[in-house]
Amino acid sequence: MTGVLEGDIGMALVNILLLAVLFVVAIAIARLRSLFAIVMLSGIYSLVSATWYVVVDAVDVAFTEAAVGAGMSTVVLLGAMLLTSRTAKPDKKFARLGPLLVVLATGIMLIYATVDLPALGDPNSPVNTGVGLQQMQINWADTGIPNVVTSVLGSYRGFDTLGETTVVFLAGLAVALLLGFGERSLAVSIRREGKSPGRGKPSTPAEKKEEDAS
Repeated sequence: MTGVLEGDIGMALVNILLLAVLFVVAIAIARLRSLFAIVMLSGIYSLVSATWYVVVDAVDVAFTEAAVGAGMSTVVLLGAMLLTSRTAKPDKKFARLGPLLVVLATGIMLIYATVDLPALGDPNSPVNTGVGLQQMQINWADTGIPNVVTSVLGSYRGFDTLGETTVVFLAGLAVALLLGFGERSLAVSIRREGKSPGRGKPSTPAEKKEEDAS
């Protein structure tokens, strides 16, 4: 009994720690003006979120968050930064008051909605009855996988997982097509456009080597 209680306290502390990191990163993103720092912190936010999803046994959501949120979204935003400035413009006075009110109202509604949720670990909750309870009972005999979430994703919801994987693959392919490769890459195109005819030939071997490579 003591071991179970200590395990619950340890998991609660891990959840509090991860949520505190998410809160600090979110505040930093809202306060910064450097777009590069914001993109990097957004990737960190997604990675910490994926870690938290694993802690609460939402492995499928963690996989999607890590692949899309921390991976492809970060690549797309870094590519978009090549077409704009590196620093955000300062906000006007009271410009954030409207979004703040929307966030507060949404938070109040979400907190109000949690009042009717069943308690964590309640055996009579909808999650722990019906199909969910049946899958937990027959999981090991059917698949031989100790993690019920993994067996549900790979077996019982195999077609759904295949669809999610296809979506992630198509999103990655779209990012690759948007950014381009080699001579078609966005960075090479911008570098070429920045070289005006009045600049003349490169003055140093390093510049000449860079121009030949591009």
